[in-house]
Amino acid sequence: MEESLKNYLTLLFLAIIWGSSFILMKRGLEVFDFMQVASLRIVIAFLSLIPFLPKAFRNVEKKHLLPITIMAILGNGIPAFLFTKAQTHLDSSLVGILNAIVPLFTLILGVYFFKSKPSKANIIGIMIGLFGAVFLTVNNLTSGVVLNIYVLLVVLATVFYAISVNVIKKYLHDLNASSITALAFLIIGPFAIIYLFTTDFTNQLSSHVDGYMALGYIALLSVLGTSLAVIIFNKLISRSSAIFASSVTYLIPVVAILWGFFDGEKITAYHLIGMFIILSGVYLVNKKSPTK
Repeated sequence: MEESLKNYLTLLFLAIIWGSSFILMKRGLEVFDFMQVASLRIVIAFLSLIPFLPKAFRNVEKKHLLPITIMAILGNGIPAFLFTKAQTHLDSSLVGILNAIVPLFTLILGVYFFKSKPSKANIIGIMIGLFGAVFLTVNNLTSGVVLNIYVLLVVLATVFYAISVNVIKKYLHDLNASSITALAFLIIGPFAIIYLFTTDFTNQLSSHVDGYMALGYIALLSVLGTSLAVIIFNKLISRSSAIFASSVTYLIPVVAILWGFFDGEKITAYHLIGMFIILSGVYLVNKKSPTK
């Protein structure tokens, strides 16, 4: 198999994993509340990454501790709760579409705080993408402009993701992805465990007819969507380029929309227009800058 074909198949595989995460969250929310789903996601990911900790401890240095803590809280901790809370009121397909604006905020924050130098196409992409985000934020055009707070929660989560991505790129480039992720979840995992067992999680698990099935969906979300996907993504970057690997963001909303459609969610022309606007911006943002 040619190397380029391997790269495209890997890209498609990642898009299916990450694009499916929103429908898996939806399934978990049918049994557990949003705090429990987010906590379970963190706990299961933490447990699945324990085998990577010995290598991570050997590689980590004192200079890595603060960036890893920032990544843990803003890249893995808070967004998990924001996404699940938002999805209690939004379709999984819409959440998937909004997730595509992560590269837009990554570039904006990179310019102002991390000294990156975007091209003109990148700047145009930012404006187009943000317009798309605002377009999707409008709740009802016929009765005036009403902002949906739950969409804004998703947007806030993408900002946190963007901060995390910039921190990883600037301060954690000398650590491999498995070590970074394992250490990050070591920081937030124990807190999630403590919180989880202060709730009625065990009662819901045993008493609800779909309790164990919902837990299985969340486990898939945690192990595949968090642990395994990060390692695969890191390998794809080393085998191709960061620009090629980041193009997975084009495909994630498409997968999320397809899952939503098959799950009976209503996909309107309004959503498709918003998706097209955002993806147009994402395409321009991912065009190669003068400096990498």
